[in-house]
Amino acid sequence: MLRVLVINAHPKVAIEKSKSLQVARHFKETLHELEPTAAIETLELYGNDIPVVDGVVLSAWGKLAAGEDLSETEHKITHRMGELLEKFKWANRYVFVLPLYNFNIPSKLKDYLDNVLIARETFAYGENGPIGLLNDGRKVLVIQASDGIYSQGGWYADVEFSHKYLKMISTFVGIDDYTIIRAEGGARFERDAILSKAKQEAEEAARHFAAHSGVTT
Repeated sequence: MLRVLVINAHPKVAIEKSKSLQVARHFKETLHELEPTAAIETLELYGNDIPVVDGVVLSAWGKLAAGEDLSETEHKITHRMGELLEKFKWANRYVFVLPLYNFNIPSKLKDYLDNVLIARETFAYGENGPIGLLNDGRKVLVIQASDGIYSQGGWYADVEFSHKYLKMISTFVGIDDYTIIRAEGGARFERDAILSKAKQEAEEAARHFAAHSGVTT
């Protein structure tokens, strides 16, 4: 069974104002048509409880390692982190939806990833380096909107760290099947042309997600 987790790192609520959200909606509609039984869940990072790795979290982790009791606040935060981690592990398909902010991912997405990149849960330390534990045929799709053009090489491609980071993180946890859709060039091209191209790529990505090779149940 396909279990799809859509991780929305876009703060806008009005879908029609966001190219990445429109492409994501088209992707989900296409995937549902191809695979009606797929479980598709969306996690909205903005307006949701996404713990930040701060002094409270570090204190809680230290207490857990030492077998000490947690405070009420520490227990609440670590419980929420556990919920996010379990939902991430539940999925076998991931869709990250985001705008490009200053050549990198939104801070909310970084906070979220700090909740799910956990040793012995999504990766492990091996003798020759880290070992990804989600290496059972999962797939990652990134849907990213930007005003600049970052897919044609040159200076812009060199400084576009969000793609490099998310691809590395995918490999880090054992997911080599990674695709990015760029709704790019908003400062140069007509909106409809950008959306048409990106939605076509979304349909191709949906067909790829629906392929069942390697999916665990």
